[in-house]
Amino acid sequence: MNVITGYLKDFASLIFPELCQACGDSLVNTEKHFCTTCIYQLPYTNYHLVPDNRLAKQFWGRVNINAATAFLYFNKAGKVQNMMHQLKYNNQPQIGEELGKMFGKQLKETFPYHLAEAIIPVPLHPKKLIKRGYNQSETFANGLAEILQIPVVTDLLFRDKAAESQTAKSRSSRFENMKTVFKALDNQHSYKSVLLVDDTITTGATLEACAFALQEIGIKEINIVGIAFTE
Repeated sequence: MNVITGYLKDFASLIFPELCQACGDSLVNTEKHFCTTCIYQLPYTNYHLVPDNRLAKQFWGRVNINAATAFLYFNKAGKVQNMMHQLKYNNQPQIGEELGKMFGKQLKETFPYHLAEAIIPVPLHPKKLIKRGYNQSETFANGLAEILQIPVVTDLLFRDKAAESQTAKSRSSRFENMKTVFKALDNQHSYKSVLLVDDTITTGATLEACAFALQEIGIKEINIVGIAFTE
């Protein structure tokens, strides 16, 4: 029966091949979501191994962040942009989950990320969540959680209102624009250390605003984890 099922799967893949979400090439049976070539060639930051990395430095003097890392570098017209587009706009939540699992395997043995008590994804505005059907940052968080065995908490931080357009704003203006967007509820579980998770990190203004809200309810150690970082 397994042999027959295998033949049928192979036949179906010839007609409806599964494609790599990074480069668009057909996947073989042993590949899932991304081809082996792309997995080896993706632009990994390895920031989790460098405490004073470039992303972490973006928050210095702005908000008290314990540590910060991102899995990949984001380059326009590159493979990472293709992946992020599929994740956010083409109803492919499994991409976020798979990337979370991949990065989780690296963070599992890395201080201080593996010591967090909760994983908190940056929330979407309710209208955008309804339109998209899922929060892409939460899918990434779910993948991380599966490997790290740390719970995902989605009822602590919420988006109170939609932000104004960030286009043409300076970094300080972006933070002021975002500062009142996010609210945090009472910290009933008395979390002290969390992973604050986002998809693509550019200026970090959104994460600064989220961290500011979480610190107001007594969360002292906030560790930033992103899928991709735009240098």
